[in-house]
Amino acid sequence: MGTITAILQAAQQRARELGLPYEGALYPREAYEILQSAPGAKMVDVRSRAELDWVGKFPNATAIEWASYPGMSRNPHFIAQLEQQVDKEALVIFVCRSGGRSHHAAIAATQAGYRDCYNMLEGFEGDMDTSKHRNSKGGWRVAGLPWEQS
Repeated sequence: MGTITAILQAAQQRARELGLPYEGALYPREAYEILQSAPGAKMVDVRSRAELDWVGKFPNATAIEWASYPGMSRNPHFIAQLEQQVDKEALVIFVCRSGGRSHHAAIAATQAGYRDCYNMLEGFEGDMDTSKHRNSKGGWRVAGLPWEQS
């Protein structure tokens, strides 16, 4: 895959090309390599507790809901919970189902003073395929990366 520096530079270039207001955008295999190789890098899973329980989860991720099930109302304590669990100097990779909520979490964290925020594109389950099903088109699970079922 490449060195940590090369992966982060590619992610930062993607963010510039896409006009993203945070440090970078990683693909699942890149995120996995960063988590394996970069001391202090943190993965923050922003999916709902229901998703973690029913769909599966990332090993060793910090779970902080961006929105709560049912109703998916936004967690008003997200930044406070993040600050309690993740150092502002850490490289933080935000993840969700498909990359949407984690995008918003990376923006919020950047605005709160986290400098090294990355969104993981494709998320845990990837985008929907032509049959409107996930887990066949992109994502952490399709890439064959480690995950756990509750």
